[in-house]
Amino acid sequence: MKRLLIAGVALATGLAATAGAIADPVDDTLEIDGTPIVTRTAAPEGHPFDEVLSGWLFREAETRDVSRDSFENPGMIAVEDGETLWNTVMGSEGKSCATCHDDAAVSMKGVGASFPKWDADSQKPINVELQINKCLTEQMGAEAIGFNKKGQRELTAYIKHQSLGMPVKLDLSEGEMQSWWDKGKDVYYARTGQLNLACASCHEVAMGKMIRADHLSQGQVNGFPTYRLKSGLTSLHQRFRGCIRDTRAEQPKAFSDDLMALETYVTWRGTGLSVETPAVRQ
Repeated sequence: MKRLLIAGVALATGLAATAGAIADPVDDTLEIDGTPIVTRTAAPEGHPFDEVLSGWLFREAETRDVSRDSFENPGMIAVEDGETLWNTVMGSEGKSCATCHDDAAVSMKGVGASFPKWDADSQKPINVELQINKCLTEQMGAEAIGFNKKGQRELTAYIKHQSLGMPVKLDLSEGEMQSWWDKGKDVYYARTGQLNLACASCHEVAMGKMIRADHLSQGQVNGFPTYRLKSGLTSLHQRFRGCIRDTRAEQPKAFSDDLMALETYVTWRGTGLSVETPAVRQ
């Protein structure tokens, strides 16, 4: 308990101490293999910021440069593995993803920019990972892929990469998406854990400041799955759970109602930013 109290005081002190240590987003532009990427744009109505900013703008020059070239981007290995899985027959029906969807560059274009979507069957939002599992079990006679198990991040990265450069935009008029957005907003601002922190504590209140040697961005999710230089390819719910763990709170299960609501709300916060998957971050 004493260690936790010390950690909490240290983190709070660190955030306070950085009040004068501003890490402004850089004035730079991103183009990936000839595709222009929107890294800053006007925020949608009701957003707490006037402008939404990609996390790319808060990274060091070396990290930003890695994102510019897909040959240099280590996350592209996962995209290539995802392409292999896309064309691999799985399950009792003798189908691959390509059997139904053919060329992903055509059929999956825009998918990564518009999920989560409303799923009428479950009466909940569904993200790309859950849609993959729905296709596997209902169309292909295959088993669902467990959270972060081999193939899930790779297929998700491959599918989302087909929307590279397209603007993020959710349809909150579908089904009950708006109510899940509302719930996600509550989750975003709820303080949790022994450190009593919310998502907003770092990514809104302290956005643009320094914590230890890192810059605090707006926490945008337009680049997930993301290649983190310190931990490799990272899924969105893996990152959510990691942040919650760092507040010394109990981690919700991946794809739980709370995290699906949070994904809906946080994705909306990046409306207008380009899909960067797989983004490169620190």
